[in-house]
Amino acid sequence: MKRPNMLSATFVKTVKSPGRYGDGRGGLGLSLLVRTAARGHITKCWTQSVRMDGRPTSIGLGRYPVVTLALARQRALENAQAIAEGRDPRRRAARTVPTFAEACDTVIAIHSGTWKPGGKNEENWRSTMRDYALPRLGKLPVDAVTGKAVMDVLLPIWTTKTETAGRVRRRIGAVMKWAVAQGYRSDNPAGEAISAALPNNHKEVTHRRALPHPEVGAAVAKVRHSTKYRGAVLSFEFLVLTACRSAEVRGATWDEIDLEAAVWTIPAPRTKAGREHRVPLSDRALAVLEEARRELPEAGNLVFPSEKGRMQGHHPMGKMMKALEIAAVPHGFRSSFRDWAAECTEAPREVCELALAHVNSDRVEAAYRRSDLFERRRTLMQQWAHYIAASA
Repeated sequence: MKRPNMLSATFVKTVKSPGRYGDGRGGLGLSLLVRTAARGHITKCWTQSVRMDGRPTSIGLGRYPVVTLALARQRALENAQAIAEGRDPRRRAARTVPTFAEACDTVIAIHSGTWKPGGKNEENWRSTMRDYALPRLGKLPVDAVTGKAVMDVLLPIWTTKTETAGRVRRRIGAVMKWAVAQGYRSDNPAGEAISAALPNNHKEVTHRRALPHPEVGAAVAKVRHSTKYRGAVLSFEFLVLTACRSAEVRGATWDEIDLEAAVWTIPAPRTKAGREHRVPLSDRALAVLEEARRELPEAGNLVFPSEKGRMQGHHPMGKMMKALEIAAVPHGFRSSFRDWAAECTEAPREVCELALAHVNSDRVEAAYRRSDLFERRRTLMQQWAHYIAASA
């Protein structure tokens, strides 16, 4: 494409060749920077080259198409007028550009509509930003956040708190991407620009500890015959029998359970996938519920309350297993169930995956499969209960 002396709206829209294209109109130092990002994606942003205090300076004017050619020229003209009057246009912008803390609040509000009601997404966002990002970045206008400032946040925790550091970086990046989309800046200082500068903190993925399925029955028997708090004992066995997640079991309420129909319906807000999940209850699972009703104190609507009458915490079940020398974590019994179903039954893969409430990643297949194969899953869960009892 021929490089024009003066940019036009059509050229700005269609240009794809990486490079810097100056706009000769008005001698304002305006240029369009075209770059190739990840996966071949083309990005376009506006910059203005000026001299301030005798030194060449570049001012970001925003990203195209949020900032059009006409708006970029207007901003460039306003900056030139400010410099001619002895003012720093960046300071002028700082009065209207939101701070990082303000932008963070806006981004959280935008995302909150997609988060589960009553979940901890917002709490987690705010706590990580409060503890790590806001002390260093909070008061800065979003267009003044630099890669160095982001590095100063991340380096102290990059190798010592790997997972937390990754979350902090992604959340800073989300705020910066919002700032780019709003035209406050042209780049994301938490993105690829600092990847090479940060040390490699990659850790090998480790799966949660799970027992081989032939050992599950003995583990359940050991817990059942222990002297541990009965609420923890019964909730553990119910977790194993249903192959559900710990939080789903610990938060189970009696109004979710239909004893007559032998169905536990976990509402969408309490599931990881955000979809209602029906769990067929085996005979042994129903017996566990009857024990819970007889032996555990009434605590509102909770099926397996703690000793203090509240929802059991995340750690007690795991601590109980550790004390009893069971070499697994609660979540690992989902893996034990899946291995057993694959090795010891003729159940189709989709039945096993639905039993674990896994979402079908194949959109076409998911669009045509409307049934949750409930009765086939009922048979599978009854077989699982029999297997546990036989191997105890």
